[in-house]
Amino acid sequence: MRLRIQIPLTAGVLALAMLFSGFGIFKKKKYENPITKDTLQPDKVLFDRAVKDIEHGRYEIARLTLNTLINTYDTSEFLAKAKLAIADSWYREGGSHGLAQAEAEYKDFILFYPAMEEAAESQFRICGIHYKQMEKADRDSGQAQRTEDECREVLNKFPNSKFVKPAKDNLLRAQEVIAEKEFRTGVFYHTKGSFPAAANRLTFVTQQYPMYSQSDEALWQLADSYNRMGGDRFENQVADAYTKIVHDYPLSKYVDESKSRLQAMKRPVPEADPAAMKRMQADLDALKKPGFMANAMGLITGRPETYRASLNGDPVMKALKPPIPVSVPQSAAGNEGTALTGGGAGVSDVTAGTVSDTSKFDASPDALKGNAAGKPAGTETAPAAGSTATVKEGEKPAEAPKPEAAAPAQQPLPTNHTLPPGKKVKKVKEKKPAKPSAKTVDTKATDAPKTDTAKPDAAAKPDAAKQ
Repeated sequence: MRLRIQIPLTAGVLALAMLFSGFGIFKKKKYENPITKDTLQPDKVLFDRAVKDIEHGRYEIARLTLNTLINTYDTSEFLAKAKLAIADSWYREGGSHGLAQAEAEYKDFILFYPAMEEAAESQFRICGIHYKQMEKADRDSGQAQRTEDECREVLNKFPNSKFVKPAKDNLLRAQEVIAEKEFRTGVFYHTKGSFPAAANRLTFVTQQYPMYSQSDEALWQLADSYNRMGGDRFENQVADAYTKIVHDYPLSKYVDESKSRLQAMKRPVPEADPAAMKRMQADLDALKKPGFMANAMGLITGRPETYRASLNGDPVMKALKPPIPVSVPQSAAGNEGTALTGGGAGVSDVTAGTVSDTSKFDASPDALKGNAAGKPAGTETAPAAGSTATVKEGEKPAEAPKPEAAAPAQQPLPTNHTLPPGKKVKKVKEKKPAKPSAKTVDTKATDAPKTDTAKPDAAAKPDAAKQ
């Protein structure tokens, strides 16, 4: 009987022990950057004690010990390791406050010890700090943008470190999240009917993030946006979008339709890029959709879905300037005029300079005051056609200015205030003015001032009798 009772109890205790060990309660996580030097120096003893406290989760005590080492032994050979251990303790402690303190400590370490091997690890930890805090594409993208910036620093400053590959993967996943946000915004504008805004967003996605998993879809929506704004007017943009789909995304579902439309437009159909085909095939082979538990945890934690991110290409290392929407006049944007706007840049800068030749002012003292028409000095106008202006001998009469040719009528710029297909504007019925009723007429008649007409007649009768 005792054996029957003890066996289930023992099995239950073992199961609980395994469960808690899986969550890390009884598991000691070793420190990544220990000092292997075997010595009994007091600074080394303090460092080893702090490392044990970090491994057992006593982060505050470990930081006090490390600060004691730094302040007491200012010439110790373990100062750099101690400063890095303080940053690692904050990183392990976690939380928004702990991660912020860890980032500050890692940046200080890179500033004071840029030549050490641990500097690359510190920069990679900063990249990981923001990568852990990334949110979904429909939420704030601040952490994703910080991840992009910090991971680029790893690749630029430490190109030969062992952290290049994981930093590159984190960078591609962060760019997937940012591109997803921009793509959803562009699709929203396209569905709403704001095609210039949709084209602007989708153009930025396809130019800045060509490794985005739905770049072919973005190019297809971009071509459709330009078609709806006027296919004849934006034919080059539409053809460029179809060409990129065929050349850069040969395994896309829009390749066949893009080829047929290019042929209908009498545009050349490009060949598929072999490197792009190899990359897309590798992405399809490595694609693993998350399971039920991963989707459930994603709803709780708010982590973004990055399983579709392409990890077989190179990320974009330079941020591009967003393009100007086609609904904005080029002259107002500060660029040169184009065929769409018809006009120059509209420069209205006023410049001033010194006059070297003052003979005109000596010959004509009134030149400083200007002529009678109020024009500044030095400006001369030719006599108008048909005028009787005198011309001196030896001088040619000034020709009248030719009238400027009228600028051709330009097409109006596309606007975002358009309705999506299938919707019509509701006509508002005009309200007719109300007819005055009989009561209002009677009241107006009664309210009019009364005039006594009988009194003069009564006064005139006695006068007639007297006569």
